[in-house]
Amino acid sequence: MQKNLKRMATMHRMQVTGLELFYKQGFYNTSIDDILKSLSLSKGAFYYHFQSKEDFFVSIVQNLIVQKVYSMLIEPIEGKENPLNVIANCFENALETAEHNEMDYGFVLGNFITEFNGKNPEIMQYLKDILKVWEVNLVSVLQKGKSDGYVDRHIDSEGVAIYLISSYIGVRTMMVEGNCRILRYNYIQQLRHYFRSLSQKELV
Repeated sequence: MQKNLKRMATMHRMQVTGLELFYKQGFYNTSIDDILKSLSLSKGAFYYHFQSKEDFFVSIVQNLIVQKVYSMLIEPIEGKENPLNVIANCFENALETAEHNEMDYGFVLGNFITEFNGKNPEIMQYLKDILKVWEVNLVSVLQKGKSDGYVDRHIDSEGVAIYLISSYIGVRTMMVEGNCRILRYNYIQQLRHYFRSLSQKELV
C-alpha cells in the first residue's frame, strides 16, 4: 500500500513537471533528457514508470489535462439555472485565471491539438475526445436551457457549442501577446451581447 502511494506520488510529480515543460516548449521540442534534468531522474527511473515520451504524455492527458478542462470549463456549468449566464460567467472566470498566469503560453488543450494535428493520430484522438466531451456538455446544457425556457427553442445547440469553443480558444491564443484585461473584457461583453440574442429571458 505504502509502496503504491509512493509510486503514485512520484508519477504525479513527473506528470506535473512534464506538463509544464510540454506547455512551455512544446512536445516535440522537449526531449527525454530535458524531462530527466527537470526531475533529477535517471533514464532507468523514467522508464520504470513510462514506456516512452508518448506514453508519458498520454498519462498527462488522462490525469492532468482532462482534469484542468473539466474543472474550469465543464463542472462550473453543470446543473445550473440560466445556462447562458452560467457559461458567460464560467468563461470570464477561466479567462481571468489565465490573465494572472505569468507563464501563459495559450490554452493548453488548444496548443497541443495544434501541435499534434497531422503528426500523431493516437495522441490526437485523446485530445479530440476531451474537446468532444466539452462540446457534448455545452450542447446538453443549452438543450436543457431550451426546455427550461432560458434559451430560444429555435437555436442550433450544436452550432452554438462549436462557436463557443472556437471563440474561447481564439481569445486565449490572442491573450498570450495581447492586453489580457482588455481582450477578456471585450470578449465577454460581446459574448453576453450574443447570448442576449439567444435567450428567452434577459441575462442578469
